[in-house]
Amino acid sequence: MSRALVLLLAVGAGLSVAPLYYAQPMLGLLSTEFGASASQIGLIPTLTQLGYAAAILLLAPLGDRIERRRLIAYKSAALLLALIVAAVSPNLVALWLASVLIGITASLAQDLLPAAATLAPDAQRGQTVGTVMTGLLLGILLSRVVSGTLAQQFGWRWVFGIAALSILGLGLMLQRGLPKMPPASPMPYGELLRSMLTLTRRYPALRTAAATQALLAVGFSAFWSTLAVMLHQTLNLGSAAAGAFGLAGAAGALAAPLAGRVADKRGARSVIRLGATLVLLSFLAMGLLPSNLWILIAGTVLFDLGVQSCLVAHQSIVYGLEPPARSRLNAVLIGAMFIGMATGAWLGSVSLQALGWRGVCGLAVLTSAAALLLRIRADRAGDRAKTAST
Repeated sequence: MSRALVLLLAVGAGLSVAPLYYAQPMLGLLSTEFGASASQIGLIPTLTQLGYAAAILLLAPLGDRIERRRLIAYKSAALLLALIVAAVSPNLVALWLASVLIGITASLAQDLLPAAATLAPDAQRGQTVGTVMTGLLLGILLSRVVSGTLAQQFGWRWVFGIAALSILGLGLMLQRGLPKMPPASPMPYGELLRSMLTLTRRYPALRTAAATQALLAVGFSAFWSTLAVMLHQTLNLGSAAAGAFGLAGAAGALAAPLAGRVADKRGARSVIRLGATLVLLSFLAMGLLPSNLWILIAGTVLFDLGVQSCLVAHQSIVYGLEPPARSRLNAVLIGAMFIGMATGAWLGSVSLQALGWRGVCGLAVLTSAAALLLRIRADRAGDRAKTAST
């Protein structure tokens, strides 16, 4: 697997997942333009994440049945159209609809990750997936920087228009650079979907990974879905400032390949426990300490590092369970995570409106503590089972 191909997959993952997050730094601007409340404007990220979760569960498994390069071409074209719809939306209801469509079609990113796991040699799978995950995570985090800056200078419609052009270019590059990948399973579509339930029942490690990552995603999404509104209302900062927080999160995302290498060599469980602990401590500090930009920046670096390290380590576990079913295994893990993201976007906006910023941090503390306890309990159960078998 050449470096150029790994780079293409990483860039593709980043550009295709970025549309999920372009709206977040612009929520303050959108709230003012459409005269919407915090809970109404919070529906934009909520619907986007729900659309993504639905697509992960219903469309991503097709990667095991359909030639992957062809599937990627279809989704690239659909994402291009969804971004155009967002750019020309005349009102909030139309933007809600566009948000659902963007969420569904941005699941293209989750076709590229199993492609990386399929093409990589076994001994380098964690590192390769970690590298592609770095591209994906940088796309998530830097998308906020780009959209916040562009929206403040040119308006929010330009953000979606430029995003559409980026997906057009990406689709052309992927068609030229990706090799053909024969489908791994001849299952009919209905049976393919049912098999995800079978896989979930069969592998306790998959259930634990999905539940743990979903809990971590609640706090992650609650933070990012409310940050722009909080900065706008409390500190009188615009979309560019909200987007600039993506740079702080990007610093944590750069650790994803390191987390993958550690998981390859020393096992994923310790990486997950450490990552969940970082998330818990960072939100605890942001909730208890006085609110200022430096504390928010430091907390953003730490919790993003923790969440992304946990995700890479969980993927390292999940992709090794049953190689011919990687797309479906990935669909269960990422689908659960984005259900958590959608839940966090909704609960975050409700918490901000009812309890303020400390309410958002308190929500994240509770869910990250639950994730850490779940991981510790599962690890202890696994150790007891190994001891009993010997």
